[in-house]
Amino acid sequence: MGEAEALCEKRGLRLTEIRRAVLEIVWNRHAPVGAYDILDTLSNDRGRIAPPTVYRALDFLLGQGLIHRIESLNAYVGCPVPGEKHISQFLICRDCGSAAEVSDPAIDQAIDSVLAHLKFEAGRRTLEIEGLCGRCQRPHSEKAGGQ
Repeated sequence: MGEAEALCEKRGLRLTEIRRAVLEIVWNRHAPVGAYDILDTLSNDRGRIAPPTVYRALDFLLGQGLIHRIESLNAYVGCPVPGEKHISQFLICRDCGSAAEVSDPAIDQAIDSVLAHLKFEAGRRTLEIEGLCGRCQRPHSEKAGGQ
């Protein structure tokens, strides 16, 4: 949280109480969390909160690179390197719902090469790969082996 505060202060922005609360919820989940789950948690802690309040906080946190949006899940995860400009790839487990952020320059270079070859100007770049994480693969391989 200190890094988020320092980053906002450096940029001349305020990490308000509600923005901080939303950021804490996203970071404490350790898995992608949807806006309405955030809203429910905030409402349980602070009383009734309007959805636009949560969406404004999420927009601010996204804009500052403190969180990422997992498009396919319509959910949010904390960014492990908020002070660094980077393009991320996400590995999403279809069983447990975990999402691992990867920032691999080789993948970025491959995408840049394809974009240049096709003369395509990218707006947003989000790469999401759905599958099974290492923990969830074991039960599946055990089931397959036992059948």
